[in-house]
Amino acid sequence: MIRTHTCGELRGTDAGSEVTLGGWVHRRRDHGDLTFVDLRDRYGLTQVVASAKENAIAHEVLSRARSEWVLRVRGAVRERPGATKNPKLATGDIEVVAAEVEVLNESKTPPFYVNEESPVDETLRWKYRYVDLRRERSRELMRLRHEVTNFIRSFFVERGFWEIETTTMIRSDPTGARDFVVPSRYYPGRFWALPQSPQQLKQILMVGGIDKYVQIARCFRDEDPRADRVYELTQLDVEMSFVEPDDIMAIAEECYTAVFERFGRKPLAQTPWPRMTYEEAIRRFGIDRPDTRFAMELVDLTSLFRDTGFKAFGDVIAKGGAVRGMAVPGKADASRKDIDAWQELAKAKGAKGLATFAFAGSEVRSPVAKFLTPEELAGLRAASGARDGDLLVAVADGYDVASEALGALRSRLGEAL
Repeated sequence: MIRTHTCGELRGTDAGSEVTLGGWVHRRRDHGDLTFVDLRDRYGLTQVVASAKENAIAHEVLSRARSEWVLRVRGAVRERPGATKNPKLATGDIEVVAAEVEVLNESKTPPFYVNEESPVDETLRWKYRYVDLRRERSRELMRLRHEVTNFIRSFFVERGFWEIETTTMIRSDPTGARDFVVPSRYYPGRFWALPQSPQQLKQILMVGGIDKYVQIARCFRDEDPRADRVYELTQLDVEMSFVEPDDIMAIAEECYTAVFERFGRKPLAQTPWPRMTYEEAIRRFGIDRPDTRFAMELVDLTSLFRDTGFKAFGDVIAKGGAVRGMAVPGKADASRKDIDAWQELAKAKGAKGLATFAFAGSEVRSPVAKFLTPEELAGLRAASGARDGDLLVAVADGYDVASEALGALRSRLGEAL
């Protein structure tokens, strides 16, 4: 072995031991006849020191070492003098006095600092991913992913699940996205597909009597990359036989609650989790995956305008459509630019447009206020729960279209909270 210990392993009890370390130069500090190097690996940092008077050769090598050079250091562990101990470092009570230093690999100047968490352009980080992985945050995220994955595996195994690896190349099956295809050499003109999900395969397992299956599955989807879409992803894949929907929700809730209790930075706001039906989610939030950390629930205004003289609303209701709205707190003075952007978002979801009503005292400001009666305007405030300074946005269209448009707008506004 090139090393006997890692750079995060040594403690005060190791003083006097002969050790060999291997790692990257994290920082170097020259103090005349003394040179200090913080040697780093994924386990931590260890301070290495060389004295020109005691070991000129080791001192010379340490003195010319630069950031991210890879070194092998052999030396003796000694306790640091009291004033120089570093309580912020796990190895801060000791240092290694270098007897021999070997340069395993020199390094060009890194494209960004590894020894500090300064902001780095994401494109640059991905271009030099092997350098980025040396940074503490990236390394900690890798560690966290590893530990969470192992925790989930253990969670399901303890509950009688079998982890079964399904095949990567399968028959193409039309689903929500395009398949990545792999040409068959044995059958020219025919193709395998990479799985978007192990759905068919795990159903075969259920039919075969494997009633509890789990897999940390790699999945592939050939679709345009967006904030919530990627070419390949890793998903927790679970299937059970002889169960009801409540059983599935219960095991999922138990798993994720356990994960957040073990690894979360703060406790979950509520357990057990509140449940809602798809219909309730669309009715209240306009989306099947609502962010419930803020209010801004959708309200139905259809009954208020069933006999209205405002044709834009009345005609929609007469055709079986709906008028739905949402009060946006503190946005009565929203800029024209913002409102235009919201209009475009609503239209992108299929709506014909967005009506706005700003409440300021007894006044209601709206481009369509002149078409509505005082009773209808007062009813808008009451039905939506809008307060002074709030803005009511409304969509008149089919129920699903109006819900989706307002749900998308709610999500957009929630991002700014």
